[in-house]
Amino acid sequence: MDVLQRALSCPKAELHVHIEGTLEPELAFALAQRNNIDFPHASIEDLRAAYDFSDLQSFLDLYYACADVLRTEQDFSDLMLAYLRRAREDNVIHAEIFFDPQTHTARGIAFETVLKGLEAGAAIAKAEWGMSTRLILCFLRHLSEEDAFAALEDALPFIERIHGFGLDSSERGHPPSKFERVFARCRELGRPVVAHAGEEGPPAYIVEALDLLKVSRIDHGVRAIEDVALTQRLAREQVALTVCPLSNIRLCVFKEMQLHSLPKMITAGLCVTLNSDDPAYFGGYLGNNIRAVQGAFNFDLATWRTLLRNSFTAAFVNPAQKEDWLAQVDAHMLD
Repeated sequence: MDVLQRALSCPKAELHVHIEGTLEPELAFALAQRNNIDFPHASIEDLRAAYDFSDLQSFLDLYYACADVLRTEQDFSDLMLAYLRRAREDNVIHAEIFFDPQTHTARGIAFETVLKGLEAGAAIAKAEWGMSTRLILCFLRHLSEEDAFAALEDALPFIERIHGFGLDSSERGHPPSKFERVFARCRELGRPVVAHAGEEGPPAYIVEALDLLKVSRIDHGVRAIEDVALTQRLAREQVALTVCPLSNIRLCVFKEMQLHSLPKMITAGLCVTLNSDDPAYFGGYLGNNIRAVQGAFNFDLATWRTLLRNSFTAAFVNPAQKEDWLAQVDAHMLD
């Protein structure tokens, strides 16, 4: 078995995937029909043709428009199950999944409808395939602090069913410091917090996320390498970075995979994990990201073992479960 096949067939975790970003055109059209929605695209092919993005905002405009087809508990369950079924093909056994309740409550969809639907899909995947999941509620950073606090209030009755809090959406002009008070409240609730930073925003946003939001992980973080002191700090503290290579190319963070900062991040000793972000829009689930990275950089077996171990080391699960999964990685990669 060559290096790529060993990496693809190894058990793995995905820590950076937006459930709304897994909405494939076929499912979007099916849900639009089921809910009697006048969808703004004439065909599946027409919708796929719109997946040509110049930056993060051009993607988000389409992302939010497509999310409108999600109306019922069954819709959210179908969405979750479709993602987990596809992730299972890439040997993902644990997924920590972002969801954006503000995208839905702003359309009049109840928070509980979203949560119960996602949980129902996850429960089927656990029962049928043994897959493990966690749900991370993300605040939309292009909205106000007041809106974020309102979203948190919506979540409080269900806090035992939410495993963490995050920050996503448009990074430029919306520094992590904007949500310092919101994240302080989230930490008081005893939940880990994460934040998107250093994708389109500068390395200084990563510093803010660490020092002001006190995050456990940085989502993306690919621009950290531009700041030597920050890079050294991330390596020293082993803060996990949930990198999404194909997403970075499709959103023009890097012009091509060969220019990605991933090898420099690994060489610097950063705790990097690989993830798919919004795979329906960026042309690649986790396995596709692994193939693209290997095609560009030809990493050796030891590097892939480290990347796959990192996915479990950085997961929000108990130490005993981590040790079990890490042993599975080692058994697979060292056999």
